[in-house]
Amino acid sequence: MRSKAMFTTACCLVVSIAFAQEKGREKKQGFGQPQGVREVTITEIPGVVAAGAKWTLAWQGTDNADGIVGTADGGLLFAQEQPNRISKLDKNDKVYVFLEDTHGAGALTIDSKGRILAAERTCTDPGGQLAQCSEPTAVGVLAPERKILADHIVGKSTGDGKSTGDGKSLGRLNDLTVDKKGDVYFNGGGTFHLNAKGHVSSIGENIRTNGIILSRDEKTLYVTNGGVLVAFDVQPDGTVGNQRDFGKLEAGGNGDGMAIDAEGRLYVTSGPGVQVLSPEGKYLGVIPTPRSVISAAFSGLDKKTLYVVGAGALGPDGQEFKTPEGVRNNAKTIYKIAMLAQGFKGRAK
Repeated sequence: MRSKAMFTTACCLVVSIAFAQEKGREKKQGFGQPQGVREVTITEIPGVVAAGAKWTLAWQGTDNADGIVGTADGGLLFAQEQPNRISKLDKNDKVYVFLEDTHGAGALTIDSKGRILAAERTCTDPGGQLAQCSEPTAVGVLAPERKILADHIVGKSTGDGKSTGDGKSLGRLNDLTVDKKGDVYFNGGGTFHLNAKGHVSSIGENIRTNGIILSRDEKTLYVTNGGVLVAFDVQPDGTVGNQRDFGKLEAGGNGDGMAIDAEGRLYVTSGPGVQVLSPEGKYLGVIPTPRSVISAAFSGLDKKTLYVVGAGALGPDGQEFKTPEGVRNNAKTIYKIAMLAQGFKGRAK
């Protein structure tokens, strides 16, 4: 059940109009098809991955997968926006529906209390009936309870009973990460900080970001910005400052999802594969992937397995799944690979 906090009719109308416009742009541009499977050879990145390591298929389907996060039992949760559910892949690659009626959850994280948080994209799929979309997007808790943390921007009080940002939509959401205190950092139409009081404030300038993650000590926030990573210093109250370019994705492509390992190295998904940067921002190399990848997470019982979500999948006939012209292809494949590096155990993501 949704939170009792109501979103204004005017704001809902803004959401509908904005995403209807987005749909129009998508329709005009057309939907491309995934490029299909490619042969890759992995070279050594010292301490990260061994030469000759192989990706293996964990799951594939035509109904989407995104925003993955590892679970304490070595499994993996993945969001399926269009079927409106979250599925779980166990350590033996068996899959089952974990949660339903997720309000279009498209990215997941797990906080220090074990709650599953999601970027709820609701009815804003650019391939859907956006003109009819009136449910606001939100950052919410899906388990063990259902709770909306924010569905519009509520800034600091202005002293007249109102607050800065009242009524502004969060836009279509991309990704999120949460610190030990419960502060959430997320992105979509912008990059935002949500504190424990429910105040949402904008972060940074001139950023078009997809992926977002905190450092191990939670003193630095990293976000993707096309072919570079941007870093911010996180203050004790959760606000951020000192925006700066942190590292470059030297293998090319734009950054999407991110993961972090026990040594503080960053793993950024992109067209060529998973690009790895040191804690200082030095480019260490790329782990090429069989498909262009959009999301990454460490899991497995020792957290030494890296999972990624690739664009496209094979259909029941063993051929690349394709959709009719003008219909978006949401097919995805989840791959996994044994790593030398170990994922950071101090936080789910």
